[in-house]
Amino acid sequence: MENHAPGITISSLPRKVVFTTFVGVLLAMFLSSLDQTIVGTAMPKVIAELGGFAHYTWVTTAYLIASTVVVPITGKLTDIYGRKWFYIAGIIIFMIGSLLSGLSQSMLQLICFRAFQGIGAGIMMANAFTVIADLFAPAERGKYQGFITGVFGLSSIIGPTLGGFITDRFSWHWVFLINIPLAILIVVLFIFFFPQLKRDSLKHRIDWAGITTLILTVVPAMLALTWGGVEYPWISIQIIGIFLFALVMLGIFIVVEKRHAEPIIPINLFANPIISVSLGISFLSGMCMFGGIIFIPLFFQGVLGLSATTSGSFLTPMMLGQVSGSLLSGQLLSRAGGHYRIQGIFGLGIMAVGLFLLSRMTASTPYSAAVINIVVMGFGLGITMPLYTIAVQNAVPYNVLGAATSTVAFSRTIGGSFGLAVFGTIMTNNFAASFLTRIPEMLKSVIPLSTLSAMASNPQVLLSPDAQNQIKNLLSPLGAQGTTAYNQLLKALRQSLDSALAQGFLIGLVIILIAFVLNFFMREIPLRKKHNVQSSTEQTRL
Repeated sequence: MENHAPGITISSLPRKVVFTTFVGVLLAMFLSSLDQTIVGTAMPKVIAELGGFAHYTWVTTAYLIASTVVVPITGKLTDIYGRKWFYIAGIIIFMIGSLLSGLSQSMLQLICFRAFQGIGAGIMMANAFTVIADLFAPAERGKYQGFITGVFGLSSIIGPTLGGFITDRFSWHWVFLINIPLAILIVVLFIFFFPQLKRDSLKHRIDWAGITTLILTVVPAMLALTWGGVEYPWISIQIIGIFLFALVMLGIFIVVEKRHAEPIIPINLFANPIISVSLGISFLSGMCMFGGIIFIPLFFQGVLGLSATTSGSFLTPMMLGQVSGSLLSGQLLSRAGGHYRIQGIFGLGIMAVGLFLLSRMTASTPYSAAVINIVVMGFGLGITMPLYTIAVQNAVPYNVLGAATSTVAFSRTIGGSFGLAVFGTIMTNNFAASFLTRIPEMLKSVIPLSTLSAMASNPQVLLSPDAQNQIKNLLSPLGAQGTTAYNQLLKALRQSLDSALAQGFLIGLVIILIAFVLNFFMREIPLRKKHNVQSSTEQTRL
């Protein structure tokens, strides 16, 4: 494929190539997003066979850290060398990681292979939204960006059911191995139909120092956010030390990026108010999105007393709302003049209403009302999803499109990790304080203090039938009085968890209100109808 001259439109590509490539991108995103939702369902069987319960969360954490750190690196490298072969390499890495994960014989092997798989997923993620930007000019892009969100929503609906079916009928190994046929199909599709939109024929310098310092910033920071309050106290020397190391590396990274001719993340991008505001809002909305995904099932299971399977299914209305909002938002953005700032006001406002409604839920809230609240939250989130990616893409030259687009995804993911840490800490502390004040005096004389303290740090009794049976057996010698005490204990736990989750949703409301205010500082410029290509010299003066 020939190099682009300034101002050329990508519409010069044959229509068949454009839409075949678009379908390939959707399939690749479906592959990576489906994997994440399927694996969660299979994990109990994995633990039962491989053991290693203490490392349970690392199967997901290793994947998340690896995929996050490669996103901005891939974004920049594809700006230099083109997207096609990076995308194909990402799919192949993901496929090999899936094969090795499916063949794992120990928990350590599975964690390592999931990290390798995450590298492939990160490369795919970095390319997805950028390739849509390659194929469609900003004025048309909104109509197609929404389909990406739709794929995420579809995978979240299909994934848990498919994962359970595969695990029960075959084995957990096939949860990973099922990725391979679809991955092979996508690789073949990309080899023959994916256009090679190489930037130029100039000699480039890879920013190795930037790559190194970025990794040494992101990996320790995400480890600290994962370990804080779980493995070590937040104010422990380990967590503080890791954060300080990450902060020092961040400072060095900024210095390196300012001095390099072709930085991984061009620091001068942040001087553009459209980009800085968009990244800030993406970070804040990412915090609330990940918090909602984690804590909404906890409310249904812990407070309303539903089963784990049923409580997980209540994420489906949120995802359907998100898909609907994203598709509507993308269409409006392309057909109604590209008013992303105005649509941001509506999207963030609806998210704020949804979080407020979620914070008002109690154990007596009807299921129908809870579902409506979730749909409102998801619909608002869906409206905002395409906006800030397109706003950033519209504000930068085509030459740095990959770096700018991947930075938005990177910001949202880092925001999600930060949000999980913040919300998790707030919820845990509030739950413990509330539970200790609600325990009836009679229970304190019957149940050992160590057991009550353990309940205060982990509401497992609400979530585990085994834990409930242990408490029942402990209280059974008391007869009818023991049954009353058990019911009082469950009531205190549910009320405490309800109070803690309400506080978490209120914090989320405050965060979204900050994003809502920040959105007013967004400068709105018309969406371009063709790509804006600048030389490497021009792009340094953004």
